[in-house]
Amino acid sequence: MALEITDANFEELVLKSDKPVLVDFWAEWCGPCRLIGPIVEEMTGEYEGRAVIGKVNVDLNPEVSAKFGIRNIPTILFVKGGEIADKSVGAVPKTQLTAKLDALL
Repeated sequence: MALEITDANFEELVLKSDKPVLVDFWAEWCGPCRLIGPIVEEMTGEYEGRAVIGKVNVDLNPEVSAKFGIRNIPTILFVKGGEIADKSVGAVPKTQLTAKLDALL
C-alpha cells in the first residue's frame, strides 16, 4: 500500500528520502484520481525497495499542496534528492508513470 504522506511527514518521507519518490496528490471526490489510484497502488509493490511511493490527500494536507503549487489533481510529483525532478498532471497511462520513475532509478 502506498505511504500516506501528510503536511507533517512530507519533509521526512519525501525530501529527505535516499530513494526516488513518486507522490500522488489526490482527493476522494476526484474522478480521475480514482483512475490513477489503483495504478499507484500497483506500482508500490513493483518498486518496493527501489523507490518510495506515497499519496497526499489535498483536502487534508493544504500546506504541502500549496507549497508545491498543486492546482489540478491528480498531480504526481517525482522527487529525487529533495528536488522535483518531473511531474505528471491528470489521468495518464501507467507506462508514462513508470517511464518517469525508471528515469530516476
